[in-house]
Amino acid sequence: MDESLDRKNLIVMKLLHYFITEQNYNPIILQGAEDEIWLENLESDYKVIRIVSNHIHNDEQLDFDLYKSKHILKKIKKKTFSLKMKALNIYTDLGDNVELKENGDIDCIYLYDEKDIKNYDFLYKYFPDINNKLKFSEEGLQLFIKITNDINNKNRNDAMKAEEVFKPKKNIVTMVLIVINVLIYAYMTLSGKWEYIVNKYATYGPSIVHGKEYYRLITGAFLHANIIHLVFNCYSLYIIGTQIENFMGRWRYLVIYFVSIITASLLSIVLNNTASIGASGAIFGLMGALLYFGYHYRVYLGSVLKSQIIPLIILNLLIGFMNPGIDNFAHIGGLVGGCLASVGVGVKYKSTKFEIVNGIIVLVLFIAFLTYMAFHYI
Repeated sequence: MDESLDRKNLIVMKLLHYFITEQNYNPIILQGAEDEIWLENLESDYKVIRIVSNHIHNDEQLDFDLYKSKHILKKIKKKTFSLKMKALNIYTDLGDNVELKENGDIDCIYLYDEKDIKNYDFLYKYFPDINNKLKFSEEGLQLFIKITNDINNKNRNDAMKAEEVFKPKKNIVTMVLIVINVLIYAYMTLSGKWEYIVNKYATYGPSIVHGKEYYRLITGAFLHANIIHLVFNCYSLYIIGTQIENFMGRWRYLVIYFVSIITASLLSIVLNNTASIGASGAIFGLMGALLYFGYHYRVYLGSVLKSQIIPLIILNLLIGFMNPGIDNFAHIGGLVGGCLASVGVGVKYKSTKFEIVNGIIVLVLFIAFLTYMAFHYI
């Protein structure tokens, strides 16, 4: 019995070492889960790895175990906004008459020890180095110490990265943008040139396309119709902007903000026949950025995405559609532009170069399409 426990503990530890330190999986905390370890990596083909060390006596117990796995996977899928979730169940203790079979999105393997990896050729497609990485020169206590230290160091580094991303920082850019909006409105009001400035600098398609006043694509986002309009936008900018500046960093924030202004203005002049002013298009772009960031960190922000971010976006769009005085096309243009700009600048520690390059390409194509529509159909 002691030999069996040692054998199971050894293979479980080796698997944990490989998936955590080499494949960037993280443990999932599940209440009531005994003799099983759940790991997640939402960027991997197998988004969930489940290592089961309790003894499975027969096929009926295996069927119940798989039923339980599918039930938990549904909850994880819902929480992480995953449309599809492929999982790998690794069993380390099966009865002699237990037969593993295909189970939809759950692949099952049995590893008595690491040598059994060779029985599952399909694993090399997803984890080509798994065979070599499960081999260690250390044995006994030295192996236990090495594996424990490596896993602890990996978890410590991941925790430091998460802390760096989420820790509060000075929100200088957001405050500067708010001050600029307030000062411009104060000048418009106190100088008595409100009407002149709006006529000269508002986002207005014919003036931009035919009058070649391209600066209007940007300047309209810094003008406001009245004090309520200004206060509402500045408050929204403070609430959402501070989050994006904190999570994404200042230069990414600035890129997202001004790209959102441009895409909001372009879609507005394509589909809206009137002049448009206000920072709301850029603010919707920041909402799009928050949505994209939250998706990458959905293990941390999954509940916030579902209960706050998505409902906030939907509610504001609905308000825009119900109020004819609101330029909802600018909101939609900003939202899409903010999402694409976020893909293009990337999320720290999460985005790959491939994703960033694709994001830049799609963003450029989106802006080019809006520009073509604006300058050929107005």
